[in-house]
Amino acid sequence: MLDFKPLALSSRDEYLRYFLAAEERVADCSFINLWAWDHERRYETAFCEDLCWIRLTKNEPFEMWTPLGVWSNKNWKDILGKLFPEGAVFNRAPEKLAQVLQENLGDAIEVIEERSQWEYIYSANELINLSGNRFHKKKNLLNQFLKYSPVYEEMNRENIEELKEFYERRRSRGSVKHDGDLDEDTATIRILSDWEKLPGIMGGVLRVDGKLVAYTVAEDLGDGTVIIHFEKGFHLDSYKGVYQGINQMFLKNSGFNLVNREQDMGLKGLRQAKMTYNPIGFIKKYTVKWNGK
Repeated sequence: MLDFKPLALSSRDEYLRYFLAAEERVADCSFINLWAWDHERRYETAFCEDLCWIRLTKNEPFEMWTPLGVWSNKNWKDILGKLFPEGAVFNRAPEKLAQVLQENLGDAIEVIEERSQWEYIYSANELINLSGNRFHKKKNLLNQFLKYSPVYEEMNRENIEELKEFYERRRSRGSVKHDGDLDEDTATIRILSDWEKLPGIMGGVLRVDGKLVAYTVAEDLGDGTVIIHFEKGFHLDSYKGVYQGINQMFLKNSGFNLVNREQDMGLKGLRQAKMTYNPIGFIKKYTVKWNGK
């Protein structure tokens, strides 16, 4: 009954209607995130029961993600019983959806914590000012970087094309050896190529003596929150503190209250790094197993 079709720019506006209606918005499910990684994960979407359903088709069995839309007004037993009578597993379900399903379905579902997929939420003001002992090391690194007299630019057609050409040259030369890095480069090129077709997308670059040294690609969620999708610094040996610089300067020039810096994927080093920025909270996510009717 679910008519899944490959993710497409033509369905962007309909998709966004359901994404923005969800009581808790996760970075995983932003259209920009899906579009960036579609080459690697092969997303499909279906619209049914006033919800948007998402699945990944790279491997079998296909992986279902959290449905999007208004959750609290649904008869979930009827919906899941009709669409998934044999049962189903939904990954990356945010806490609010997991609570709604638990209240509606009770023992018919199992809710399992996905700690590696929790998204880190920060105060933009804290990341801009870096005040106090807990940010002492970050502030020192930022101050070291500022000695290079960096210049901040908002993303525009010229620097977007410059970045795109850089990544295309790097890919064509075979400079990237690891599959994960190659996938990220491809995701970045996809976003840069379709920049003007992606609502809410924004970003900035840093230059030192005219040379590009860092950039960020982000998304305005429209509720005072910005998602940081990509953040890269170059010439790290030459410009110590470049990551602290792009993080602070982008936020300083953007006017957001909260920052979503996505998940740590269970990587120990990445988790430690994200915790050093002192998150004020998390968007917690769960795997929900529906046993079937």
